[in-house]
Order: sequence, then C-alpha cells, then structure tokens
Amino acid sequence: MRVHVVSDVHGRADALARAGDGADALICLGDLILFIDYDDHAQGIFADLFGAEQAARFIALRTAKRFDEARAMSTALWASLDGDPREHIERNVRAQYRDLFAAMPAPAYLTYGNVDIPRLWADYLRPGHRVLDGETAEIGGLRFGFVGGGLKTPYRTPYEISDEAYAAKVEALGEVDVLCCHIPPAVPELLYDVVARRFERGSEATLELIRRTQPRYALFGHVHQPLYPRLRIGRTECVNVGHFRGKGVPYILEW
Repeated sequence: MRVHVVSDVHGRADALARAGDGADALICLGDLILFIDYDDHAQGIFADLFGAEQAARFIALRTAKRFDEARAMSTALWASLDGDPREHIERNVRAQYRDLFAAMPAPAYLTYGNVDIPRLWADYLRPGHRVLDGETAEIGGLRFGFVGGGLKTPYRTPYEISDEAYAAKVEALGEVDVLCCHIPPAVPELLYDVVARRFERGSEATLELIRRTQPRYALFGHVHQPLYPRLRIGRTECVNVGHFRGKGVPYILEW
C-alpha cells in the first residue's frame, strides 16, 4: 500500500494535481489557502487586494510580534475597500478553493488546517474526497485518525479552536495506527521554525495520545521549516510531512 501525504499546500494547485501520481490514496493535512506569503510578498490574497508593499509591511509587524499594530493596519486597509471586507475575503478564498479542489486527486482523505474555512469546503468537494476531523478511517488495513485545525494564537487564523475542543477531537479517535493532524504534538524540537525564528503552537492532547497509545506514525505539517523534521516518541515515528507549497512533492508512506 502506498499513500502520499501533503500539508500546507497554500495555493499550489499545479503541484497538487500531481501529488497522487503512483499512490493508492492521497492524504491532505490542510492549509490549502494562501492568504499571505512570507517568502514572496506579491503572492496571496492580501497582496492581491493591497499590493506587495503593504503585504511586506504587514508581515514585518507580525514577525516583530507587534500584533496590535498589525491589526490596526489591517483594519484600515479593509476599511478602504468598497463593501463588506468579509465578502472580499470569501470571494478570493472561493476562487482558490475552486482551483485547488479541481486539482485534488481522488481518492483523498482530508482534514482542515488553521488557515482553512471549513464551512466552504462542501461547495468544492468532488467524488472520492472524504473530510475527517476528530474521526477515523481504514486505509489499507490500518486505522487512521484525523484531527484538523489549530489552537488559539495571537495570529487569529480562521480555524483556531480552544485547547478543550481540540482535545475532545483527539480523545474521540481512540487507538489508531496512524495519527494525522495539521499541527504537531507539543514537542519543542518539532515546533520551532528555524527561518521564522519562532515556536508555533503544538498540541498537548496529541502528545499525550502518542505517549499512551503509541501509534506507528504521527503525521503533521504547520511548521514550514522545523528544527527537527522527524523524531521518535517511544515506538511512534513523528514526521513533519513538509511544506508542500515550497517543496511541491508529497511525503510517501508505504506498508
């Protein structure tokens, strides 16, 4: 059995169309949307609406953790547009989802990233696409558990939930052979981004599940340039499957 796994697609519909080549199934761990690109300031919804210079300024404020100033800047920019800012965001998000789900191979098992908008996915799913969040699926004789979204942060991305709500989804899985999440377990080496020079938030609930039940694998994304792309916790191989927007190739799982 061969499964390809991707995460942090961030608009790469071109590479996503090839991500299932040679695989029995594709797993996508979320973050399909590209709202703002820290590497190329001219890319993403923010730059499309306000230009690369404003995107660069906004990124600089967030990188410096000047979140109040970043929100004030963002609020002023959104207010400069005609109509409801939410309509501008949704229109651009829908355009990306249309292209991404059209490119998404099938069969595919998907869960949400922290920048995704779950309520919109149903409008673009195609036959062979299955969304799971706090749910399990059997793939090739193994039990896979899926937990989507992220935890609350100062960045206030669209699908951030409370620690308690996240833990409830983890608990609902029970014992699995492969744990699939958007965010890593709360291990510092897995959470530190060496380029952004910051720690992202990880889950204590998934870390506890890994320690208690020892799945074969724990797969995740979210941290684009991790200090440690993989490590073992007991018998569990914890793997950051990679920043798909940057790499353009899936992680390969075979058994």
